[in-house]
Amino acid sequence: MFVDLIDGKFQSIETEITQGWHAQLELGFEFQDNKTVLAHRRHQGPLTVQRPFYPEGGVCHVYLLHPPGGVVAGDSLTITITAAAKSAALITTPAAGKFYRSSGLLAKQHVTLNVAEGAILEWLPQETIIYEGARVASKLRVDLEIGARFIGWEVLALGRPAANEGFTMGEISLGWQIFKAGELFYQEKLRLDAEAFAARWGLNGHSACGTLFVSPATAAQLEKVQQLIGDSPGLGVTLIDDLLICRALDSRADRLRSFFQQVWAALRPDVLQCKASEPRIWAT
Repeated sequence: MFVDLIDGKFQSIETEITQGWHAQLELGFEFQDNKTVLAHRRHQGPLTVQRPFYPEGGVCHVYLLHPPGGVVAGDSLTITITAAAKSAALITTPAAGKFYRSSGLLAKQHVTLNVAEGAILEWLPQETIIYEGARVASKLRVDLEIGARFIGWEVLALGRPAANEGFTMGEISLGWQIFKAGELFYQEKLRLDAEAFAARWGLNGHSACGTLFVSPATAAQLEKVQQLIGDSPGLGVTLIDDLLICRALDSRADRLRSFFQQVWAALRPDVLQCKASEPRIWAT
């Protein structure tokens, strides 16, 4: 599947040469002694994780940390996570991520998630705040082997409404790719700027937008999400083969993320065969 929501500018912004922090993080999860362990960890630059938590038995919860507290122009973050067969890991963050205003250079983030046969991976970071004037290129690639299970989301907060800041300048290029058994199954590219932020065909002034992916999913899970949505505006869900895609627009990122958490809690028992067990950090 292929969805193209942008113009040719995506390529030019993506290939721009940048200067700044170049941080890398590699995590590898394996199933050992009836639980998932963080068997491999390597990092370079200001990108690391806290020690693993086990609030629900064998599922490994990990909090991803970026000590500088935000990404500035010229920074580049590369994250690679691999879940080996039978492992089960949940990745989240202790706070919102931040991309600050740029004087012209580009800030980059590239995330690759590899999920082996019979493995479970949940990619559930808290929202990312894109400051007015930021220039961001972000890519997320998910590689699912046959029998892999995955739930992931991305929530963006454009500007800072509480500080009367919108998104009258800046540029964001987003790319998502989902591979199944080595073949590209779904691809999407999205470009957001001041025009797209304000236009009715774009975000229509909503400061928060998000996308949630669930695989594998069925018509039963689609119906559950449709019931959660009801007649609420700004929310939608679709099913492409066994990939469920849920989208949301809101004026508040916390409210949007709360809705995604409801979807996650409703679908997790069916899709992952695990009851909903929220990371403690979400309650702080």
